[in-house]
Amino acid sequence: MRNILVTSALPYANGHIHLGHLVEYIQTDIWARFQRLRGNRAIYICADDTHGTAIMIRAADEGRTEHELIAEMSESHQNDFAGFDINFDHYGSTNSEANKETCIEIWDSLNESGMVVKKEIEQLYDTEKGMFLADRMVRGKCPTCNASDQPGDNCSKCGETYSPKDLIDPISTLSGTTPETRKAEHLFVQIEQLHSFLDEWTQSGTLPPESANYLKNYFLNDELKDWDISRPSPYFGFEIPDSPGNYWYVWFDAPIGYIASTKEWCDRESEKIEDWWKSETTEIHHFIGKDIQYFHTLFWPAMLKSSPYSLPNKIHIHGFLTVDGEKMAKSKGTFIQASTFLKHLNPSALRYYYASRLSSKVEDIDLNLEDFRMKVNTDLIGKVINLASRSAKFISKTGLSSTYPDDGGLFKEAAEMSESIAENYENGDFSHAMRKIIELADKANPFVENSAPWELNKDPGKQDELQDVCTIALNLFRQLVIYLTPVLPSISEKTEELFGEKITSWEQAKTPLTGIKINKFKHMMARIDIKDVESMTEESKENNKGEASKSGWNDSPEPLKDEPLAEEINFDDFMKPDLRVARIVEANEVPEARKLIQLTLSLGGDERRNVFAGIKSAYNPDDLVGRLVIMVANLAPRKMKFGVSEGMVIASGPGGKDVFLISPDEGSLPGQRVH
Repeated sequence: MRNILVTSALPYANGHIHLGHLVEYIQTDIWARFQRLRGNRAIYICADDTHGTAIMIRAADEGRTEHELIAEMSESHQNDFAGFDINFDHYGSTNSEANKETCIEIWDSLNESGMVVKKEIEQLYDTEKGMFLADRMVRGKCPTCNASDQPGDNCSKCGETYSPKDLIDPISTLSGTTPETRKAEHLFVQIEQLHSFLDEWTQSGTLPPESANYLKNYFLNDELKDWDISRPSPYFGFEIPDSPGNYWYVWFDAPIGYIASTKEWCDRESEKIEDWWKSETTEIHHFIGKDIQYFHTLFWPAMLKSSPYSLPNKIHIHGFLTVDGEKMAKSKGTFIQASTFLKHLNPSALRYYYASRLSSKVEDIDLNLEDFRMKVNTDLIGKVINLASRSAKFISKTGLSSTYPDDGGLFKEAAEMSESIAENYENGDFSHAMRKIIELADKANPFVENSAPWELNKDPGKQDELQDVCTIALNLFRQLVIYLTPVLPSISEKTEELFGEKITSWEQAKTPLTGIKINKFKHMMARIDIKDVESMTEESKENNKGEASKSGWNDSPEPLKDEPLAEEINFDDFMKPDLRVARIVEANEVPEARKLIQLTLSLGGDERRNVFAGIKSAYNPDDLVGRLVIMVANLAPRKMKFGVSEGMVIASGPGGKDVFLISPDEGSLPGQRVH
């Protein structure tokens, strides 16, 4: 028997659980349930991530304390998780005494290792709000790849981490103003001291190959940056004991919450923390999203290496969720909260669909709502549950046959698939496991169809044959349910009621049941109606409309709908166009052209470009002279009827009078590159 500690990333207490979050928690729950079914001891530990400026500001805006806010959100999160059959052994909070004590313990270890240093840094300050800005309170362009609308700590596009002051064109999310830079003293952890260890550990098989290669190529080839671990007051969190007025950054105490929450479970269950976080015989498995892998694969192991606690044996990393091939969109009703889904649809349906899409690779999964409906109806209702619903009622009086009848090798073949399916579960290749299980269902259903128990039931002389057919059908059904138990615990419970016997072991799938009574078949799961899916998305639209009006922003979705996003490009593609600031030094009408204005653009000094721009319906040439614009400077010259155009100016809008030249902010100079 293996001792296994399983965790998911701690959900932040500032927002409700949505379908994107559930990819991770359903994935983790399935894996933990599988381990228990295999006879291993697996505990699933989680907690709310409760600290940071966002919590402090929201609580103040709502006129209540941070403690009241995080208590309400914890209850909401746990209700949502329970609604999807996600079963934690303990669910704690990072704002606990256990977490504070563990933070101090690990902080002392870092200090004793000589890894903590003080530095005076420049930090962004919101003059309107009168406070330094936490990382997530700033948005701007990534300083590495220029991706727009990125937070102040790490880029969701290229994965780079940085300081908020490194952002290009930063904006405070609190006031919408441009923050100024001020100096402040911060504490840093010098993880470069552990470079060799981190290089070895990240390449040891602990991470998926994609993540190991990513870290090797983008971070471990260079000197690792010191990690800014403190934030100045005001800040909701734990004050650093040896640095009054400074607080541990939320990413310091959040992963420590894994240990602290385990300690609380140990105290409740009379267990020893040493057996779970300080033992070579316990496996520690983290499940996280790819957007936070940097923190879990560099900072977190550096903290643990300097402490008495064990390092994780495996970090399972998944991608993002898209809906109908696109990012979840509030305007389309595809940004769906867990509670909204539960009002309209069966949670088992989502658990099965996610399982059918999840693999061990770090890749995004798509929730195609029509495919979701069809797959659940076809696989679960049409192929699995139908085996029981079409046979159980015929032997409720007689029970199963005293010996297992000849089924042509169906049960034996499925039993022999046991280890192959188990291996898929173990490796996180749930989609392969689901495929194999449904293939077995595809073989079982023709047997029932051909045997036609509903016809045998009409003939009094064929009741023994009827009993044998139903015995086979129900055993094949139960065998499939055992394999699906980690994914569909509620269907498993209903199957236990039907047979009057608990499903407690994977090995039960290898032995058929005989000679027992069968209880009355009860409805297990309804087909998904397209109207229920539509009702869910409509409610999500309405909910999100209210949210948009509360925030003061209610931008129309029409422009993006009229001109959908182009195909995704990589960074190299993005760097091909050379965008430059240019000044219009001359603008003339082109009489024989209906749409064009001739522009002479200056790139600074004597560098001039002749450009024909289709903006005649929106601009008067005289009003353009002296204006700064953005031009594509390396566009190949194009010979036109009126002359040669040596570039292109950038504008937005659908055309006609609705054309809007894009201009840089004040202070930009002709010739500067747009990054």
